[in-house]
Amino acid sequence: MDPEPVLRAVDCVTIPVPDLDTGLAFYANSLGHELLWRDETTGQAGLRLPDTETELVLTATAPYAPAWLVDAVPTAVNSLVAAGATVRRPVTEIPVGRLAVVTDPFGNDLVLLDLSTGRYR
Repeated sequence: MDPEPVLRAVDCVTIPVPDLDTGLAFYANSLGHELLWRDETTGQAGLRLPDTETELVLTATAPYAPAWLVDAVPTAVNSLVAAGATVRRPVTEIPVGRLAVVTDPFGNDLVLLDLSTGRYR
């Protein structure tokens, strides 16, 4: 029997910006993306992508990357490690749930996120 897929959806795509105000001037004010939330403590702001639940997350602190939504980060990390991935950043509590980063056998970082405490509002 095939295993249940670990990666459920793309939760967000992070886009590095020099600072949130500059990023918001371009992506929200010039391109029309609606601001959903802003968190100064993480240096991030979430914008609506109108045809999906995937968010565009402007960040002053993280690289350009998709964040993969999983059911539970600890379980996903265990499954990925058993399949040959390595842990780059262990499971960490974040305001919306838990996050970890693993590297697949081909050198690709996978940002894993669960929304165990809910989405930003």
